[in-house]
Amino acid sequence: MTQARISDSNVLTPQPVPSVELQGSLPSKVAAISPFVDRLMSFIAIIRVVDGSEIDIEVALQESLGNAVVHGNHEDPDKRVKVVCRCSVDGEVSITVRDEGTGFDLHAVPDPTSAENIMSLHGRGIYLMRALMDEVWFKEGGAVVHMRKHSNNVSAFESEGGKHDAQNLNRRAVSQ
Repeated sequence: MTQARISDSNVLTPQPVPSVELQGSLPSKVAAISPFVDRLMSFIAIIRVVDGSEIDIEVALQESLGNAVVHGNHEDPDKRVKVVCRCSVDGEVSITVRDEGTGFDLHAVPDPTSAENIMSLHGRGIYLMRALMDEVWFKEGGAVVHMRKHSNNVSAFESEGGKHDAQNLNRRAVSQ
């Protein structure tokens, strides 16, 4: 994400927003999802000021990882789910989840709000991700999901008067 500022020549100049990125992976085991989510949410809490959207991010992350482990990788112990999480100092969180499956037909996913599916115990993951995150899109036939959540608050970086540069934020993230 970039911000724009007006220079002396009145031309908009894009300015990059500092961010910290964490890359990780987890085995294709349902039991690995919650501990991974807990660690990733701790990372997000280091960078972002609490704004009430943390539970939205957490639930969407749980759902996307569940889909990747169960439907994408079919809980195959030889496959992993890869995750990239980028937190910007402006509070935006961007998460990419990639499984090793063949993907799926997004149009074939039943609507969980339709009468015939309303009592089903499954099939709400994509619906919840879209309802809770600001942006959700799929690539590579559904084997990759990108999610983004914006913040209405300032980040931890900005709330401390800008005294931490990106390098210090990175040190804080690694030390946790």
